[in-house]
Amino acid sequence: MTLTQAKFFLDCSPVSLQAPLLAYCTGRSTIPNRCSSSPSLTGQLGRRLVAVDAFRRKIFFNYEKRIRLLSPPEKVFEYFASLRTPNGEVLMTAEDLMRAVVPVFPPSESHLVRDGYLKGERNPGELRCTSSDFFMLFDMNNDGLISFKEYIFFATLLSIPESSFSVAFRMFDVNNNGEIDKAEFKKVMALMRAQNRQGTVHRDGFRPGLKVHGSVENGGLVEHFFGKDGKARLQHDKFIQFMKDLNDEILRLEFAHYDYKLRGTISAKDFALSMVASADMSHLGKLLDRVDEINDQSNLGGLRITLEEFKSFAELRKMLLPFSLALFSYGKVNGLLMREDFKRAASHVCGVSLSDNVVEIIFHLFDSNRDGSLSADEFVRVLHNRERDIAQPVQSEHPGFLSCCFNRAANSPIGRFIF
Repeated sequence: MTLTQAKFFLDCSPVSLQAPLLAYCTGRSTIPNRCSSSPSLTGQLGRRLVAVDAFRRKIFFNYEKRIRLLSPPEKVFEYFASLRTPNGEVLMTAEDLMRAVVPVFPPSESHLVRDGYLKGERNPGELRCTSSDFFMLFDMNNDGLISFKEYIFFATLLSIPESSFSVAFRMFDVNNNGEIDKAEFKKVMALMRAQNRQGTVHRDGFRPGLKVHGSVENGGLVEHFFGKDGKARLQHDKFIQFMKDLNDEILRLEFAHYDYKLRGTISAKDFALSMVASADMSHLGKLLDRVDEINDQSNLGGLRITLEEFKSFAELRKMLLPFSLALFSYGKVNGLLMREDFKRAASHVCGVSLSDNVVEIIFHLFDSNRDGSLSADEFVRVLHNRERDIAQPVQSEHPGFLSCCFNRAANSPIGRFIF
């Protein structure tokens, strides 16, 4: 990392951390030479560097979150894309795409402090990238990589609820036969992009230093769905299944991101990180402090979460409105929301079975006063933020066609409280 980059972190750091942070970021520390003969000082330095690493993770996480939410898609793509071809084209792996769309922390079992790639910074190590058979199915040139136009295509689809796409699909299905042609599909995708900030503000990849090929209008999976001649027709059910598979694959890649040691499970701490990653910046520090306590808790430190448990929690996020209504209604009547109440609401209202391990981690994070009762408002707000961060809706005084259903829900009494 350059001295200029290090100064950026110094400006944001506590005074007590500024000296070791500057030394650690620039790689020019002389502290070890002074402390090498003193075990106590060496131990203090080790603890200080651990604190600095944790601080740098938080700084980078906040920076990358702002990139996702506020930067033009060209910058997002360039920041998270890890590959550049000999002719200068920037490309993403499947896991790069996941990190560009989903807010994630570096896995706790790795030594990484950030996920993106910046020129001139010392290399913190490589992220472990899992292969994706799903994306290979739709890869026209069999290289397993994602171009900018494909990134816009996938980011748009991941931001749109299945119900919204079904409405738009049926509106453009003029023959009412459950199929649309290539021209109609482009109209649907244009409507989808108009609801998503990334899709709205892109400039077909135009950005100094970023080399891309082709327009997003003709990119992505258009050739896969409609053939090289563009004359095939796309069936509604086939595309809805594709969208479900796409969301499942992004979820699998997120799990694989935290499963750094390829054990098939993730630690309780990494599961907690995946939950709090979408918290408001004003609450994030407090939640991360609770995350850091997990390994010191005898009932939590050794817990491992499976992919199925991870998926079950994701299913609960999809049914946030009825689930939150159940939580707030029960809490208002009974005053307290205990573990069994929480599991019953998930099961009876949403049809989702949560394991005891998942519930224990949730209550550790969101039982703010440690009385055994969930702080439902904080929990629901974090879950809602996760969906909002991925959707990145366009902010407008005049909501679009696809915003109407969501706005009706948001303007209900329970919706106003949540959103």
